[in-house]
Amino acid sequence: MANKFLVSWVVAFVVWMAGSFAVHGFWLSDLYGQYPNLYRTEDDTQQYFYLMLIAHLVMAGAFVWVYQRGQEDKPWLAQGLRFGVAIALLTAVPTYTIYFVVQPMPANLAIQQIIGECIVLLLLGAVVAFLNKPAQTT
Repeated sequence: MANKFLVSWVVAFVVWMAGSFAVHGFWLSDLYGQYPNLYRTEDDTQQYFYLMLIAHLVMAGAFVWVYQRGQEDKPWLAQGLRFGVAIALLTAVPTYTIYFVVQPMPANLAIQQIIGECIVLLLLGAVVAFLNKPAQTT
């Protein structure tokens, strides 16, 4: 079980970082650039990038840990997607809603952040569920 946890953690970290880059570093980067008073410049962000890595490492480990503790004997894909939805409702939806309330950003940016993060979390749930499928018995 420890091996499966570590492999799942590493894969979840890579998928989450890649997904976050796709959403925030690619899809939404031009929008972020329109609000220089809300976000750091790319150069300024780079000096803190190690904190982004640490945060994603912690989140990925927690994601896998919670998934494994609640895993049921049910189809893996549905279970993974359900877990992704639960985590999205716990993290992405309220976080970006709160950011919208306290920062002067347009609603379309907050909506796109929520959509992007929810997609990443659904994908992450599916990947973690796949990696933690019960072994097939014959």
